[in-house]
Amino acid sequence: MSAVLQRHNVKVVGRGEQPMLFAHGYGCDQNMWRFIAPAFEERYKVVLFDHVGHGQSDAAAFDRTRYDSLGAYAEDVLAICRELDLNDVILVGHSVSAMIGVLAAIRQPERFDRLVLIGPSPRYIDDGDYVGGFKQEDIEGLLDFLDSNHLGWSSTMAPVIMGNPNRPQLGEELANSFCRTDPEVAKHFARVTFLSDNRADLPKLATKALILQCSQDVIAPEAVGRYMHQSLPDSEFVLLKATGHCPNLSAPEETIAAMEAFLSDPAPAKAVAW
Repeated sequence: MSAVLQRHNVKVVGRGEQPMLFAHGYGCDQNMWRFIAPAFEERYKVVLFDHVGHGQSDAAAFDRTRYDSLGAYAEDVLAICRELDLNDVILVGHSVSAMIGVLAAIRQPERFDRLVLIGPSPRYIDDGDYVGGFKQEDIEGLLDFLDSNHLGWSSTMAPVIMGNPNRPQLGEELANSFCRTDPEVAKHFARVTFLSDNRADLPKLATKALILQCSQDVIAPEAVGRYMHQSLPDSEFVLLKATGHCPNLSAPEETIAAMEAFLSDPAPAKAVAW
């Protein structure tokens, strides 16, 4: 196995020809796709990986200077595509990896067929008329809490991010995933994520995209999803019944159904409320 594939713990499964590349969110790993990816293995070449510093990736490859922006993570996605000679890619990105996918597709649009963006946000902090969901001081408080107490932050924030308080096991799984992430990587990636502003990049995307928006999502509220839809030149917007920020875990069937409809529909972009 090549250095690139080893570094990201890349796994390739499935019996199809067209690649479907799954990119996990902050503090997670490729295991978070276990309820989604198998549904597509019959028709696609499913590619799973871990961002550097997450899961079973090569933690020694993490470099604070290199990974000082989401662009470095986008370059990693493109490196995996080059190594596996992937073209006509359907990229499925959750949370921060939705924006990482957008940046990768802007840099090499010829490699990508479509994007599925689950809970995306180009900016988490409110700015004038833009509603990101957080005030500047809210984010600074979250980051200070994470800096001082990684495990406490993980156990406190994971259930809030997951939502679904009637299913506490989901919040526990996310908390355990956060806790497994190297604390220094977690702190650095959180700053890069929550302080990012990629609004100016959105009009540059030529790839057709699906925005999957959860109801009652504290990380990426509905206003953010609708902003994404208005800003992307060719996008569809689906408001899921699923609540929280992780429908790949909490509502896999609904997520799969929305993906299937998007991938089978060549019709012009439209907004849909499910």
